[in-house]
Amino acid sequence: MNGTITPSTQYLDVPGGRLAYDDTRQGAGTPVVLLPGMLDSRRAYRHLYPLLTVAGRRVITMDLRGFGESSIVWDDYSPSAVATDVLALLDHLGIERAVLVGQSYTGATVVKLAGDAPQRVAGIALIDAFVEQRANALMKGVMAVMGAAMVRWPAVWGYYLRKMAFPGSRPADLDTYVDGLVAALHTPGRRTATRGHVNGDSAPIGWSAAVRCPALVLMGSKDPDFPRPEAVADLQAEKLGARKIMIEGSGHYPMADNPQAVADALLPFLAELA
Repeated sequence: MNGTITPSTQYLDVPGGRLAYDDTRQGAGTPVVLLPGMLDSRRAYRHLYPLLTVAGRRVITMDLRGFGESSIVWDDYSPSAVATDVLALLDHLGIERAVLVGQSYTGATVVKLAGDAPQRVAGIALIDAFVEQRANALMKGVMAVMGAAMVRWPAVWGYYLRKMAFPGSRPADLDTYVDGLVAALHTPGRRTATRGHVNGDSAPIGWSAAVRCPALVLMGSKDPDFPRPEAVADLQAEKLGARKIMIEGSGHYPMADNPQAVADALLPFLAELA
């Protein structure tokens, strides 16, 4: 990774299962925890991770319940449940305060934890999150149909990632990466985890009111998940008292299709928190 630290997978046992994570253990300033989105693994940050570590940050990434190298079957896959996992990981690593970065599904996670445990959260960043997004009836119907299809046919998730999620530039390794994600959805028990994510409350209304820490909202300007991406980012920034930065030309995963722009937005924010 161009001279960056590449830690090996570590595990933490918590009530209900085992979480996989990695930790550079080195770096200046407040540690940064990167959380992937729905049905993804911590490798979602494979292109951003090196840019943050080269800049001297301590970076931790964690696989969500049900995905990556974490245990597959749990009784709760919601963003709120993931928040308890993040807190357990911080305790395990002896980290008093961290900056939390949530993408898509886990935007709700970092907002929840910042509101519930403000003493543990130095700041939060949302990347193309659904927080405070009140979908209309048509969008809710589309998402329900899409979610049911992904549970039944994992190839639907692959189609979304290949054909819709990256309307501009695509990471060079996208096809290989997507092949791995789709194959993982066929693992025994994974349908339960997929259903848990699809049904999780990733678009909570009102949670932002409890957040008092500095916040940053990042949004791909061409995110296909939102009819008007900038309007969603504006609302989140208003509710969180956050700075908003649009990643021009990016889709739903700017940390993969434009990692340098995301790093250029995150690193000054992290420096200010120090």
